[in-house]
Amino acid sequence: MRVKPSSFDVIVWGARGTLPGSGPAQTAYGTETCCVEMRIDGHRLVFDAGTGIVPLGRLLAAECVPSVDLFFSHVHYDHIMGFPFFMPLYRPGTRISVSLGHMLDHQPAGELIADFMRAPFLPIGPKVFSADIDYRTFRPGDVLRPGPGIRIGTARLNHPNGAVGYRVEHAGRVVSYVTDTEHVPGQTDEAVLSLFRDADLVFYDTSYTEAEMAKFKNYGHSSWQEGVRLAKLAGVRQLVLFHHANMRDDEALAQIEAEAQAMFPGAVAGYTGMTFSLAPALAETRVRSGG
Repeated sequence: MRVKPSSFDVIVWGARGTLPGSGPAQTAYGTETCCVEMRIDGHRLVFDAGTGIVPLGRLLAAECVPSVDLFFSHVHYDHIMGFPFFMPLYRPGTRISVSLGHMLDHQPAGELIADFMRAPFLPIGPKVFSADIDYRTFRPGDVLRPGPGIRIGTARLNHPNGAVGYRVEHAGRVVSYVTDTEHVPGQTDEAVLSLFRDADLVFYDTSYTEAEMAKFKNYGHSSWQEGVRLAKLAGVRQLVLFHHANMRDDEALAQIEAEAQAMFPGAVAGYTGMTFSLAPALAETRVRSGG
């Protein structure tokens, strides 16, 4: 009997941070905030629910996908603002797990979502959802297993109000999602390094340049130079520059990408529609408009 090859595909639905892109100078890399989908042997894993989750939700609903596992790095607005508009939440019979673990006081996931979706900020609350939703609260350091052969390591990140990084492992391949973390100059964050170690693909918070770090100290974000340094140290194959600063236009992002690639050829600036396939070999498919 022939064994069906394992699949592991990664799609970027939003790569910006803090705010969606605005105006014609912020379109080449997409206007959507953080959302990354991983398709692993039929399982649909989604990381963060920025505005990028809205078009993803339309696709999942059109495909009648029966189940989705959603993981939050944390719930600052740019990472959760698309959640109430995620169409599978309104489809009866759809199974959705919602996992978060960044809160220092471990506030239950369901309570936190309800607190976000309340008057006078929204006219609807979670009770309007029709899907079968399983809210899950974990602690950083826990290992999550959303499906057969899928292992997700977690670690706490250095970010105001907390954040969690993820390391997704399947069939010998590794994709890490590490956004919203601030490094200490001259020091190596061992938790982040463990998430990076020998990964095929890493998404990393590269909001700033090293020259900007002093100005934005304690904002909870890192630099593309630190991402490159960690990628080299950890033996990463491909680094996606992620969580682009809201003031950065397309020209500035292209310049950062070029500088990063000069130091680490595996670096690339994330954009909406960027797709990777890790089976049988890592390959990037560019679909950016005009790119």
